[in-house]
Amino acid sequence: MAYQDILYEVHEGIARITINRPDTFNSFRGITCDELIDALNRAGWNRKIGVVVLTGAGDKAFCTGGDLSSHEGAYDGRGTIGLPLEALQSVIRDIPKPVIARVQGYSIGGGNVLALLCDLTIASERAIFGQVGPRMGSVDPGFGCAFLARTIGEKRAREMWYLCRRYTAEEAFRMGLANCVVPHEKLDEEVQRWCDEIMERSPTALAIAKRAFNADTEHQRGISALGLQAVGLYYDTDESKEGVTAFKEKRKPQFRKFVKGA
Repeated sequence: MAYQDILYEVHEGIARITINRPDTFNSFRGITCDELIDALNRAGWNRKIGVVVLTGAGDKAFCTGGDLSSHEGAYDGRGTIGLPLEALQSVIRDIPKPVIARVQGYSIGGGNVLALLCDLTIASERAIFGQVGPRMGSVDPGFGCAFLARTIGEKRAREMWYLCRRYTAEEAFRMGLANCVVPHEKLDEEVQRWCDEIMERSPTALAIAKRAFNADTEHQRGISALGLQAVGLYYDTDESKEGVTAFKEKRKPQFRKFVKGA
């Protein structure tokens, strides 16, 4: 596959996959997801590669989730909601290599879920984490809710989804969303240090450990599939469409006028 929305590099057994859409804060559209899936599989099943780094281009954003400019009641690609999110989220878990999220800026919405699903997350002190779904007429009812609750605790996960606040890198670290926080100029050095340590470990032992960790939460894949079917129906409602319309018109959404029977 010739990549349009991402960059793919390999150096000394480390694969680096970069969402290359800085003008949209590295949001993803259908083709972005397909390219990420291809690149993750390409790196994950190459025996010469020991670790994968996932990041975003530029300094502003790691990833800010789905590109609302390509959302008209559904996104512009394949999959239940017009994005192959189930496949993208699953491939991060399924490949037998550790995946490190290098978070240098905004890690918001679907981007926050991608960082969550990576095996490890290393953040710049400038990084910002959070969910925005209920503010935009959307939600990730699978890994985005269930796995988040398992990672940071249910009270914190509910807070993150219900209030749609933003959290600093240090707050994310204290919650368990990030493994470490470093000065922005030290981010690549720190990521390299973690990669170098992983490259010295037994690949088979790491693969077994990753599958063992995943086994405990594998039931959440089914929750995700069921939840995204519901989201696909939700996107057809006026309530959900109001979120996208308000975003494009740069105003506060008025969701409650579209709710029936409440």
